[in-house]
Amino acid sequence: MGPNFKTPLYVKACLIPLGFIAFTLVLYITQGILVPFIYATIIAIVLSPVVNYLVRKKINRIVAIAITIVLLIVITIAIIGLLMSQASLFSEAFPQLLSKFHSLLHQSESWASEHFHISTKQIKSWIDETNAEILKGSRALIGKTLINIGSLLVIVFLIPVYIFMILYYQDHILIFIHRLFSANKMEALNEVLSTSKKIIQSYLVGLMLEALIVATLNSCSLLLLGIDYAILLGVMGALVNVIPYVGGIVAVAMPMIIALATHSPSHALMVLAAYIIIQFIDNHYIIPKVVASKVKINALVSMMVVLAGGALWGLPGMFLSIPLTAILKVIFDRVEGLKPWGYLLGNVVPSKPAALFKPSRAKRQ
Repeated sequence: MGPNFKTPLYVKACLIPLGFIAFTLVLYITQGILVPFIYATIIAIVLSPVVNYLVRKKINRIVAIAITIVLLIVITIAIIGLLMSQASLFSEAFPQLLSKFHSLLHQSESWASEHFHISTKQIKSWIDETNAEILKGSRALIGKTLINIGSLLVIVFLIPVYIFMILYYQDHILIFIHRLFSANKMEALNEVLSTSKKIIQSYLVGLMLEALIVATLNSCSLLLLGIDYAILLGVMGALVNVIPYVGGIVAVAMPMIIALATHSPSHALMVLAAYIIIQFIDNHYIIPKVVASKVKINALVSMMVVLAGGALWGLPGMFLSIPLTAILKVIFDRVEGLKPWGYLLGNVVPSKPAALFKPSRAKRQ
């Protein structure tokens, strides 16, 4: 083949989808290794300023890393302890909730039978069939859950080790990355690394602040409405709300179910109204000011990558989708051949519609 040989278009059209499928398959197969490592890398980037501050205070680097990780573990255990204390109250009242659900179910049967002229016997048979299917599926689900809990415990122990190693060897890793590129690309590489670091730090810190504000608003609104387990539901709703688009629906469903079981349908509607107001405040004031100041990803791409992350890596993939996409945008914006893709991911809306398909004056004449 000569130096001016170009790959035919039909070959490219075959190779690009095959390469994408192979890359996705590798990501799916290696998720047990990649997911905890990516999480550890992101957390290490966030903790890096704390370690550097302690090192500047003449503390040994290993000791500084150990202190930072211990503080992180203590804060995490404190949050989990708060949730567990609230969850224990919920478990004690679970039989009472179950009886109220059964009572509500019987009332629903009577209402449906009266308004839709369906016999209660037929409704009960439908419910029994549904319960049988759920019970059949739950057996397999219990086995999968036990396996997932085992793998989760492995990840929980692995992540602190990864964080320690990444923080300890960060200079070594950075030198390796610089040696991969030629000298004329150092400026662009440094810009990509520094911008990616700032994006991850600002995004995660903003995300934690958003979760704290939303948890406070959720808990206060549920306490004012007299909903049981307000703190647990408020904090859980704020944590789930971190997942874009999908989390807000799950966050409002949990307190509505509790309100419906313990109070009345009107209380469930009041909870819905309160959460709609909180979501409005979150989407229009908290996220733009606190979270989205550095992550410039448009809503369409955000929704697609969240769903793709969930399909590929489950719930951890949904959490990772936005920061990883933001890093990809930083890279695309600084590589000449990939700049159109960076523009596609961004949220810059043209002031005037592009007249790409507008017929020319000569053709109209």
